[in-house]
Amino acid sequence: MNIEDFRSYCLAKKGVTEESPFGEETVVYKVMGKMFALADVDLFQSVNLKCDPEEAVLLRESYPAIQPGYHMNKKHWNTVDMDGSLDDKFIRGLIDQSYELVVKGLTKTQKELLTKI
Repeated sequence: MNIEDFRSYCLAKKGVTEESPFGEETVVYKVMGKMFALADVDLFQSVNLKCDPEEAVLLRESYPAIQPGYHMNKKHWNTVDMDGSLDDKFIRGLIDQSYELVVKGLTKTQKELLTKI
């Protein structure tokens, strides 16, 4: 997966915005203002994705390309190396899980707004 595929996949999800609050080199994807993915635009060596804490540990134990979230809460975030060792379908699944986890945590009002988008 390259940066454009990652970007397109994230932006295709309902209610997603693309922002750069940490500088132009880092792109952040949010659903209803809540972050679910981020990556370095220039290098695109890894992406950070939100993850259920128990699932995060299992993924880290199973895949060398998945580590605790770099510069993130390591309990809730994983850094996924984009080194080609994980196929695109698997990475899309991790993005989906991250998105759904954030949507699940939205307020009732935010969820209602999301369904109208």
